Amino acid sequence: MTGWRILILLLGIAFGILITGVMVADVPAGPALEFLTGDGWGIVTLVDVYLGFLIAASIIFIVEENKLVAAAWALPIFILGNVVTTLWFALRIGKLIARRT
Repeated sequence: MTGWRILILLLGIAFGILITGVMVADVPAGPALEFLTGDGWGIVTLVDVYLGFLIAASIIFIVEENKLVAAAWALPIFILGNVVTTLWFALRIGKLIARRT
């Protein structure tokens, strides 16, 4: 379990660094958003990403006993993305494994 937790945290940190690097480099989002909304595959990609966010948020609501805590974790996913999902998953992996047995 510890190995998985470390791997997930490292991937989340790497993703956060990537996001920060793009933000610091001041790369404009406009052209990418135009592509995503103007191309069929771009729309498929957006739907895929947000479907994944919805599934992750649903799992959080299933696992978290306190629904206020669940909402505090789940809602930011739709804005900040899977950086939030990786952090939640790394912190809860032990609880998820324990529920399985």
